[in-house]
Amino acid sequence: MPDPLDPVAALRRIAFLLERRLADSYRIKAYRGVAAALLTIPPDEVAARSRAGTLRDLPGVGAKTAGIVADCVAGTVPAYLTELERTAGPLAEGGAEVRAALRGDLHSHSDWSDGGSPIEEMAMTAVELGHDYLVLTDHSPRLRVANGLSVERLRRQLEVVDAVDAHLGGGFRLLRGIEVDILEDGELDQTDEMLAALDVVVASVHSKLRMESAAMTRRMLAAVRHPRTDVLGHCTGRLVTGGRGTRPRSTFDAEAVFTACAEHQVAVEINSRPERRDPPDDLVAVALEAGCLFSVDSDAHAPGQLDFLAHGAARVEELGVPVDRVVNSWPIDRLLEWSNR
Repeated sequence: MPDPLDPVAALRRIAFLLERRLADSYRIKAYRGVAAALLTIPPDEVAARSRAGTLRDLPGVGAKTAGIVADCVAGTVPAYLTELERTAGPLAEGGAEVRAALRGDLHSHSDWSDGGSPIEEMAMTAVELGHDYLVLTDHSPRLRVANGLSVERLRRQLEVVDAVDAHLGGGFRLLRGIEVDILEDGELDQTDEMLAALDVVVASVHSKLRMESAAMTRRMLAAVRHPRTDVLGHCTGRLVTGGRGTRPRSTFDAEAVFTACAEHQVAVEINSRPERRDPPDDLVAVALEAGCLFSVDSDAHAPGQLDFLAHGAARVEELGVPVDRVVNSWPIDRLLEWSNR
């Protein structure tokens, strides 16, 4: 009889592959929920329940997930997993060498704000993808629609981040971060004390994206000049495709903003989400000419979306961005020396 396979690993892999293709979140939640439930049950009991047909007595286990577990217990790779692997393919054409050079990701979200998975699941997946580091950057308090973190919640989160980082070890680092909202006056939506406690600060505009160009320029310049800003996130806010529809890009004086980024060593984010592709190609060219650093980030809201770095890597190759100017191609010591500048 074939050796049993790990049903938890199979369920997590299915969820990962669905996430990287932006499948419906309710389906993904079902697979991750069952995987989490099975972790609390001894493997022998899982196998016994599967053979006895009582797995569906457990909360959240349906016919499809029970069938996947049954296949694993029998030593058979589930057909659904086989099909997902067969059709997964590369996410982007080109960029393989750039992707191999990326050591980590400076922009990711957990279920503490508007992500779909716990911090530890995001970190474990980053390890499995071969990252050296991952920065957790949940939202700041003004972004209530994304369950942004108050000062007190952020303090508690940092304790969890430190605990997960210590537990994982093995050369991987989970770093403290935030995606802080750039307010209308250019101030950052978190206290200076809390920003000083972080390893990486990504500053992004999320509101009033259609602000008049001169006002948006002043807003962004103030944020770039803030001494705690490390990365300027998805700078135009555009959406080019996807379930949220499309959205035009914000207008601002790109030469002025990117010149300030270069002067203050703030990295311009190349956001790898396929619905964003932000900045547009013409603005990447302006940033290159200005001498900017870049950060190729997934902006992942689920573990499988950490693989979105492939999209950004392909753009880096296509647009001729030198890899050494991509801060997350740097080893951890160099990255932290830059972010603590």
